[in-house]
Amino acid sequence: MLSRLYEQIWADWIWFPEGLGWADLKSHDGLVYPKTSDLWATIPIALCFLVIRQIFERTVALPLASLLGVKDQRRLHVTPNPTLEFHFNTSKHLTQISTAVLSKQTGWTAQQVQRWFRRRRNQERPSKLKKFQEASWRFTFYLLAFFAGLAVLADKPWFYDMKQMWDGFPKMPLLPSQYWYYMIELGFYVSLVFSVASDIKRKDFKEQIVHHVATISLISFSWLVNYIRAGTLIMLVHDTSDYLMESAKMFNYAGWRRTCNCIFTLFAAVFIVTRLVILPFWIIHTTWVYPLTLYRPFLGFYFFNGLLLVLQALHVFWAALILRMVVKFLPGNHIVEDERSDKEETESDDDDHHERKGVKSQNGHTHNNHTPLNNNHRKLE
Repeated sequence: MLSRLYEQIWADWIWFPEGLGWADLKSHDGLVYPKTSDLWATIPIALCFLVIRQIFERTVALPLASLLGVKDQRRLHVTPNPTLEFHFNTSKHLTQISTAVLSKQTGWTAQQVQRWFRRRRNQERPSKLKKFQEASWRFTFYLLAFFAGLAVLADKPWFYDMKQMWDGFPKMPLLPSQYWYYMIELGFYVSLVFSVASDIKRKDFKEQIVHHVATISLISFSWLVNYIRAGTLIMLVHDTSDYLMESAKMFNYAGWRRTCNCIFTLFAAVFIVTRLVILPFWIIHTTWVYPLTLYRPFLGFYFFNGLLLVLQALHVFWAALILRMVVKFLPGNHIVEDERSDKEETESDDDDHHERKGVKSQNGHTHNNHTPLNNNHRKLE
């Protein structure tokens, strides 16, 4: 039964145009084609990335942070209190009712309870140095991956005429450069899934997980059915802007505000051009519209383009956040505030101001939690 189910799932008519199939991807006469077993190589590659990352963050990112002047803010630690700690593990924010109850249980004033929760939340937020280390690691990979992608594609005809990505499909021999480009990119995204528990979590955490899963599925599927020419173009488009975003974060953590603003503006322009123009109107058009002039649609065609549309929807979501951030600092010379960030609360403001940011009212609505901590120095987290 399992054998029959396997044959039905991987039937030629599902994944290939009529008259083509898996037999066309068998290596012969010195011509090599992608194989399912090749994907297992991404697991050790991902593990290597995790090890390399730890070494990089200690030996490269830390000295670089010191050189650029990245410093962590001094955080005040809370006095151990089992009652407050138990409530904190249930909910990290207070309501008016819970504040009053905890005040009675501990014998503390409402302001003391609120201050304890602020400091306790700050203790769990990642330090600026950790953020810098993560950003510098991703910057390094995305930058190298971008130039590697250019090297792989610069001499390929489908880089300039995207319709040629379908010439001879699926009987397109695999090149060594394509193999390593694919395995390294896929291994990196698998490593991001492995490290998701320890990486900094932002407000778009769920969207990031969806992005990673869709990206891994897209790369893996495009490998299996030899959509490799399209896959390399898609990976290059993504790497084009990512290293700019990470470098903007690095300069923000270092306090280089003008440099951060300039790089972020450049990133926003490149992101919009590559993700909202080139990807949908050139690449997706060539994978969605043009193939219909060559083949009748099939399930694999819809599956591949469906994953692309998921990524495109996420790009639209992030583009909206990016434009909001750009608009915020255009009138002045301020650092843009990352809409995805969980910002640290300070002790300098009065308690009422803090609780307007963090305390929920009895009807369940949250008061404004995005007031800048310092109107002159907004953060790109």
